[in-house]
Amino acid sequence: MLQQSLMADLVTDVPAAVRLQNLVKTLRQHFHCGAVVLLKKEDEALQPVAMHGLVNEALGRRFVVAQHPRLATLMASRNAVLFEPGSSLPDPYDGLLAEQPGNAMPVHDCMGISLYIEGQCWGVLTLDALTPGTFNDQSTVELQRYSLIVEAAIRVGLLEQQVRALRQGQQQTSAGISSAPNQDSEIIGKSQTLHRVLKELHAVAKADLPVLLLGETGVGKELFARELHRYSIRSGKPMIYVNCAALPESLAESELFGHSKGAFSGATSERGGRFEAAHQGTLFLDEVGELPLSIQAKLLRVLQNGEVQRLGSDKPRKVDVRIVAATNRDLQQQVRDEHFRADLYHRLSVYPLPIPPLRDRGDDILLLAGHFLELNRSRLGLRALRLSGNAELALKQYRWPGNIRELEHVISRAAIKLISTGIDPNSISTIEDSTLDLTMPVSAQAQREELNDFTANGAADSLQLLSLRDAVEHTQRQSIRQALIAENGKWNRAAKRLGVDSSNLHKLANRLGIKQ
Repeated sequence: MLQQSLMADLVTDVPAAVRLQNLVKTLRQHFHCGAVVLLKKEDEALQPVAMHGLVNEALGRRFVVAQHPRLATLMASRNAVLFEPGSSLPDPYDGLLAEQPGNAMPVHDCMGISLYIEGQCWGVLTLDALTPGTFNDQSTVELQRYSLIVEAAIRVGLLEQQVRALRQGQQQTSAGISSAPNQDSEIIGKSQTLHRVLKELHAVAKADLPVLLLGETGVGKELFARELHRYSIRSGKPMIYVNCAALPESLAESELFGHSKGAFSGATSERGGRFEAAHQGTLFLDEVGELPLSIQAKLLRVLQNGEVQRLGSDKPRKVDVRIVAATNRDLQQQVRDEHFRADLYHRLSVYPLPIPPLRDRGDDILLLAGHFLELNRSRLGLRALRLSGNAELALKQYRWPGNIRELEHVISRAAIKLISTGIDPNSISTIEDSTLDLTMPVSAQAQREELNDFTANGAADSLQLLSLRDAVEHTQRQSIRQALIAENGKWNRAAKRLGVDSSNLHKLANRLGIKQ
């Protein structure tokens, strides 16, 4: 019966991710266990690609094989492996099973098998339970048999991926093992918001146009730049990173364009700049809005002519570079304020691409939290590190003005605070909402007062007929207009009064239909 169900999933015309999710769900029901997880090998780590029975944040974790002896054991064997309930080896999912009661509990029963595609280890399939004796020797025999169907499902997904790639003129590795990014450059998330942005980014990556990445501080613009380069026709060449905010004006020209021997004191030899280093590749100009005007003019000349001239040299050098720039500033406003050249702005923003803030990415918050929890678990030498239910709720309710960078720091601080309380590193450590130290949303009393003001102003005849979104947008329009009146129509000062970035205020005003 199970085999027929698995085969039905295999031949059904559904996306690969849905097919794999159906497989793990079916296996969990058959084996009556707590969780089934399919993990793909990415360099030295295993990444969950489909799971059923674990908490959501587990999908964002990356399990380094060398740090998890059970996973290492599975990777080393071609046969199904059953771990005895009393095994001393810690389970990577301790405290992460969704069905467990309030207090974190260890996994008591576990088995798994490595999966091979075209002779290479693709990943592993794991089954876990809280009840001892859930699995036995017969279970491993069944798992060995059903793993062949799981491998077939993975092959089907890879073939579908290759067909799509051929249609789009791309090249893919046959098993998809070596083409994945490492943990430091991976964009983690499953939200529709993120999916739409990545789909647009992958499309423009092939066009070889200059791209301007727009977004708040901490949204991960550098990761998106690296993703763009990886999908571009220049992926085999280097991507050179330049932090424009950290470039002193006196050294910026030399750093970008190079210098000749004797061009200035200390220039003892010829040196190529970042443009030459990025020849035939990608040059990523981070925080491009911070460039001094004098350097902007010279950068524009390079973009127009495709030539650089080293400082102290009269000889132009041809460069073939794709520019990807990023900023958290409103460059259009900077152009109006004459702090940024209009001609350079138009050169850089051939394709502007906004990167969504973390608060707009839904459950991606928990996936990213899981990623940072696993990193801190490893770094601090803990057996297991998890979030309580209240902590998960607090993370989802918080507005994250510092975005992903702030989330990373919050998780790291909470883990260190937990260590400082003297917890046993061999226990399952749980981060509570009080340990996160977040500034939570306004109190219910403050919300009632704001709602009363909203009603008193005659803005709503019947509150129950208004959606929450309509009420929030009305309040935002009122606040922006009041701030503009108070600041005599000056947007930069109004943004400061409202406590938001000027570029974000302009975007919000556009969305709310406020004329600028």
